[in-house]
Amino acid sequence: MRASAVADATLLANGSIDFNVSGVVDQFWRLTVDGLTYGSIYALVAVGYTLVFGVLLLINFAHSEIFMLGMFGQLVGLMLLGFTASGDIYSQGTVLTVVYLGVATVIGALVSGGAAVGLERVAYRPLRRRGAKRLIFLITAIGMSFVLQEFVHYVLPKIDPDLGGTNAQQPIILVKPVDEFHLFDAAITNVALVIVVAAVALAVITDVVINRTRFGRGIRAVAQDPDTATLMGVSRERVIMLTFLIGGLLAGAAALLYTLKIPNGIIYSGGFILGIKAFSAAVLGGIGNLRGALLGGLLLGLAENYGQILFGTEWRDVVAFVLLVVVLMVRPTGILGESLGRARA
Repeated sequence: MRASAVADATLLANGSIDFNVSGVVDQFWRLTVDGLTYGSIYALVAVGYTLVFGVLLLINFAHSEIFMLGMFGQLVGLMLLGFTASGDIYSQGTVLTVVYLGVATVIGALVSGGAAVGLERVAYRPLRRRGAKRLIFLITAIGMSFVLQEFVHYVLPKIDPDLGGTNAQQPIILVKPVDEFHLFDAAITNVALVIVVAAVALAVITDVVINRTRFGRGIRAVAQDPDTATLMGVSRERVIMLTFLIGGLLAGAAALLYTLKIPNGIIYSGGFILGIKAFSAAVLGGIGNLRGALLGGLLLGLAENYGQILFGTEWRDVVAFVLLVVVLMVRPTGILGESLGRARA
């Protein structure tokens, strides 16, 4: 214990941990805008975690790889259209840019959605039919996460040498960041606007579908009492499949937004850390709560962005997870704390 205290004091003395409060104050609005941009992406991926947990009480750790497959799906779709990822800013006109963005979104979402449905059918459905315990589901989810990751890492390059492998793919820069206006001293770019507006809009639409439609009532019925829902004529298997599909489609959309923000982020391990943060966002807001996923994602993005200036860039990820631990110590059910199964029409 004493050695640990000495080590911490040494870190402070050597300046490894900064307390740059003035830096946070000086860059507050820029950090806020950037944090909301990242947080919006976390929130969109977190919705997939929270939907599956709400219906199955399953933490689908393979969801991060569903997101990663969406990134590769959009890349393949663009390549089929003749787009060459080179790291240079695409500048062939607004119309073609919009077309490419639309195609990338659709194909990425379809790949992620299809992969999510396939994952449910191959990995989770047989376990449900055998009445497996929750721990078995959790272990399977972690195992499938590595299977999908290593498929892109080792197998995909043998199918197409231009895809997968150890190194990141060539960057996709479809939209050049341009300052649209300023919020105090922070420049708001077109890319930031697209990411935040699109992510929040998709999260809100999903919330409306779940809480205001007949299909949503079916999801909430299965989440609350699957046996009674089945007796009332709700197809449990159909609801579960569509739940995975919705989560996968949102992950595919998030993949495009992430690529707009980080063009060189397409790599076999690209979903791992982001997936952990998205899961943390879901838990932070209240696992099983769609609005909690949105709130948790935005808060997590802000916290890690402020933290990297306050404590140092190398502590960015640490700040995010420490925030999660602190909130759960005070409120174990998350900030909002309401589960999908307890929601009411």
